[in-house]
Amino acid sequence: MKLTNRHNLPEPFLDFIRNDKYSRGDADISVTQLIDSPRVRLLNTIGKDEIEMDAVDRVWSLFGTAVHHILETSHQTDGVIKEERLNMTINGWVLSGAVDYQHHYVQGGAKVDVIDYKVTSAWSVILGKEDWERQLNCYAHLIESQCPSRVNKLQICAILRDWQRKKAETDPSYPQAPVTMVNVPIWSKEQRTEYLNERMTLHQDAQQAWDEGQDLPPCSADEMWEKPDTFAVKKAKQKRALRVLNSYEKAKHYISDQPNPSGLSIETRQGARTRCEGNYCNVSDICQRMGVQNDEQ
Repeated sequence: MKLTNRHNLPEPFLDFIRNDKYSRGDADISVTQLIDSPRVRLLNTIGKDEIEMDAVDRVWSLFGTAVHHILETSHQTDGVIKEERLNMTINGWVLSGAVDYQHHYVQGGAKVDVIDYKVTSAWSVILGKEDWERQLNCYAHLIESQCPSRVNKLQICAILRDWQRKKAETDPSYPQAPVTMVNVPIWSKEQRTEYLNERMTLHQDAQQAWDEGQDLPPCSADEMWEKPDTFAVKKAKQKRALRVLNSYEKAKHYISDQPNPSGLSIETRQGARTRCEGNYCNVSDICQRMGVQNDEQ
């Protein structure tokens, strides 16, 4: 990875990035890689010497690492396991995941509550993130595959870096504290098994295709955080749309239903691949330079 420092951050920031001790351990793939795009995982390997990253883009990773370190070194409590890395084999590949916090107890049967720490934004809590559900259910499967305890609760402990007290005081739907516990649905064992096998097969097929000289698979619309085109029905000289619909035909039908359709027009609002175009993907540049950028299928 090529490290830049365009904003002239102090040297300790650069040291943090250079000495990042994250490792998936003795495994073929981590949970965070498994739930992400096979294309992204492969590009991180293929283009590791070409990927460019600026120090400022890792600032929130620094916060996350600091939070994990502080909470990991807190006083030990009976039945609590912190930062445990678990492995299991699926379709011949070793999957690993580091679980931040497990509380094992025996009241009413052997059970375990799982917490994962996230330094994130308030909007992540308000809107919810499907990847949190996927990640924690993968952890649940790893835990139950190696101990008799049944997972009783999955939670995200969200530390909100942009929390605003004024918003909390005036909007009851806004997180009411800068640290918020988010309950995550627990999937059935069958659902977890199906998901893990499906994702592992996707990554293995992508790896085999690349090893055999074939093209990289495209990212899915979900993996690119793709927003589709929308169609705004507008009245002349008004900036605000009367309605925004998800197809041109629906927009035309809406206009035809109006008592006075004259003066109404349809404005096409182009969708976007937010992850690719919004500097959210660390391999977007190498993806384009290597000539393997996603194309419409």
